Amino acid sequence: MRRRVVITGIGLVSPLGLDVPATWDALLSGRSGIGPITRFDATSFASRIAGEVRDFDVQRFLDRKESRKMDAFSHYAIAATQEALEDAGYRITEDNAEETGVYIGSGIGGLPLLEQTHSELMKRGPRRISPFFIPGMILNLAAGNVSIRFGAKGPNLALATACATGNHAIGESFRMIREGYSNAMIAGGTEAVISPLAVGGFCAMKALSTRNDDPQLASRPFDAGRDGFVIGEGAGILLLEEREAAVERGARIYAEIAGYGMTGDAYHISAPSEEGDGAIRAMRMALRDAELAAEDIDYINAHGTSTPAGDRVEVLAIRSVFGDYASRVACSSTKSMTGHLLGAAGGLETAVTALAVHHDHVPPTINQSEPDPECDLDFVANESRRTKVRAALNNSFGFGGTNASLLLKEHAAS
Repeated sequence: MRRRVVITGIGLVSPLGLDVPATWDALLSGRSGIGPITRFDATSFASRIAGEVRDFDVQRFLDRKESRKMDAFSHYAIAATQEALEDAGYRITEDNAEETGVYIGSGIGGLPLLEQTHSELMKRGPRRISPFFIPGMILNLAAGNVSIRFGAKGPNLALATACATGNHAIGESFRMIREGYSNAMIAGGTEAVISPLAVGGFCAMKALSTRNDDPQLASRPFDAGRDGFVIGEGAGILLLEEREAAVERGARIYAEIAGYGMTGDAYHISAPSEEGDGAIRAMRMALRDAELAAEDIDYINAHGTSTPAGDRVEVLAIRSVFGDYASRVACSSTKSMTGHLLGAAGGLETAVTALAVHHDHVPPTINQSEPDPECDLDFVANESRRTKVRAALNNSFGFGGTNASLLLKEHAAS
């Protein structure tokens, strides 16, 4: 029999706060974390707004010498992991270290460190390059640094599937535990690329909102006035455990991961397939994996990036999967408040989905003021909603046509 997998710890670093309580409270209150970019002078950029992590003090988690060996995406991952482990009451010891793995991805990794080092190279020559540049920048070092910091000796992996990264990392961790490769996994995504190259690149694609005068109104998924996504940063890390072991140690269980679907569009490098084919198959695969029907789902945390094409196609896909029931499912995009955390989005949003299941409380989609006739679902507009959440889907879709859906449900004793 396949082993059951549960979520016992959550750690968050986000534009809404530096931990789970602050982020969750802001989400339920419908507060936006979007503001003017302060990481660099963005005056000449078409988009000058972002969801920045504010007041983060890395020295709460690492001493100055160690922190300088890493870029911020690793800092955020370590901070969120520490919170997740403490939240779960899970200590990594000699007895369980080899059974505890790490699977943390990032969409882009240490791009700011690459930019800074290249500038130093051009100004002062190759002797000024730090010996820690490569290990500080490469994508798998968030997982590597977490493993080293906390002593996790099980599977140590990273992946990059653009904006689906966090969901894929959690989904693959779910499979590892279910199939017996590990008993516990530290899983999720991390991202910190509010930098000139990243913002400039997305501006060149015309993917970002240019509502610079009203930052908090700029991310408006499914609204007729949407004009692109808002870049964000942070980390979302979960502790997943084999269910019997978690119950035996008396762990608090937020939700059970019951299903996972992953597909490819085979269509376009950045646009979703017009019929939503990949998203449809990912959601259906997650439902089949969990042995649940569409009517069992009470909430969908949508990918909902606030791009004109992406939002429309996701609604089309949800309607295809859920049929007439689609209009009765609560569906919200928390990117309306956090911005789009790229590779960290799935980690944050799976955490939000688990909290919604645990608390029977659904965060809203804010900035819903102009209904789009092509986006006509129940988006929990502007105010959170207390409602029973027996099971929920979290969708993440990425460049390259990569899709991942996770299905979470209430934990039951049998």
